[in-house]
Amino acid sequence: MSLLQEKLTQVLPQQIAEISSFVKENGDKVVSQVNISQVYGGMRGVKGLVCDTSEVPPDKGLIIRGIELKDLTDKLPEEIYWLLLTSELPNAAELKDLQNELTARQEVPQYVWDVIDSMPADSHPMAMFNTAILVMQRESVFAKRYDEGMKKSEYWVATLEDSLNIIAKLPAIGAYVYRKRFNKGPRIAPKANVDWSENYVHMLGMDDTNGDFSKLMRLYLTLHSDHEGGNVSAYSAATINSALSDLYYSLVGGLNGLAGPLHGLANQECLKWIIEVMEKFNGVPTKEDLEKFAWDTLNSGKVIPGYGHAVLRVVDPRFVAFREFGLKFMPKDPVFQMVDLVFNVVPDVLRNVQKIKDPWPNVDAGSGALLYHYGLKEFSYYTVLFSISRALGIASQSVIARAYGLPITRPKSLPTKEYMKLVKG
Repeated sequence: MSLLQEKLTQVLPQQIAEISSFVKENGDKVVSQVNISQVYGGMRGVKGLVCDTSEVPPDKGLIIRGIELKDLTDKLPEEIYWLLLTSELPNAAELKDLQNELTARQEVPQYVWDVIDSMPADSHPMAMFNTAILVMQRESVFAKRYDEGMKKSEYWVATLEDSLNIIAKLPAIGAYVYRKRFNKGPRIAPKANVDWSENYVHMLGMDDTNGDFSKLMRLYLTLHSDHEGGNVSAYSAATINSALSDLYYSLVGGLNGLAGPLHGLANQECLKWIIEVMEKFNGVPTKEDLEKFAWDTLNSGKVIPGYGHAVLRVVDPRFVAFREFGLKFMPKDPVFQMVDLVFNVVPDVLRNVQKIKDPWPNVDAGSGALLYHYGLKEFSYYTVLFSISRALGIASQSVIARAYGLPITRPKSLPTKEYMKLVKG
């Protein structure tokens, strides 16, 4: 038994008992009311999900297991994964044991490489990445043990096994998708005795002589790991997993949502806009020119990518972390300078637009520029990076949900005419 499974065996029973008692005593308490605009507006703001791994208060941003993001930016993604599952950061021995577990599970079956090689040369990187995960479903420990008749109390253990097996393999799969899709050369074997992020950078084949790109990748994979349970990728995966579809099925379902322009695709859209503005002005514009351009953009009915958030009403702390990284490692990079200038100009413009509730940048406003600086300029690949990170959160939420014994998700839907009747009373 790994130290992670041993830890969860210790902490989960108490959590499950507390939840059972809480629901028994308060099951009839009302925690949310739904209005028609919410019903037809994507259920935004409706309290109806359970997510103990993280939360996103509008006035603070991401908090993972009670710890604000600003206090986690120096942690490895492996540490965040442990934190998401256990509600505690690992000690040195626990971290090393987890890293050893991931190393022991990192070998990808040959048939996965064969499937990637057989896909059309112009396939989207996300299609290649998700197909590779899905084709591995035959490896699912949960599916095998379910067919053997395992007890419901053991569902989380089998899901944890799937979680570890998948997460261990994602860097190699993601790296090969990059090299195959963009003609970067043959697959690169993993390196020994390095952390999860550094191994990923190594297998990508990127120049990382001074180790700075590995530092960025650690930060990137940490910042995108989890964002409560209501975002498209997490919610979709949780809904699929609630049917006891194993993690291979449910993770791919969630990541398919991450490929959408309104979710994970946003960072490449933001970077495209930054570069287009620089091309228009033949470099970084003046503050006055950018302010005028921002007003022209808004007055033409367009939006400024990367500004505003469905939940937040403050600067996204993930953007803050990326900006601080940029100021430290690439202050003279013109693309980053452009990102920083937009941050200093656009919020003041947006505050004067009455209908805009959140004028502040979200994580996507700056992340692409940092990747661009280190030579990762294939925009369509950026969502794969996001997916490798978000898999940490989706996998953790799935383990916890199976441990809690959460039932299948089945909200009630009504035809429009029935809502009209309800409104009329």
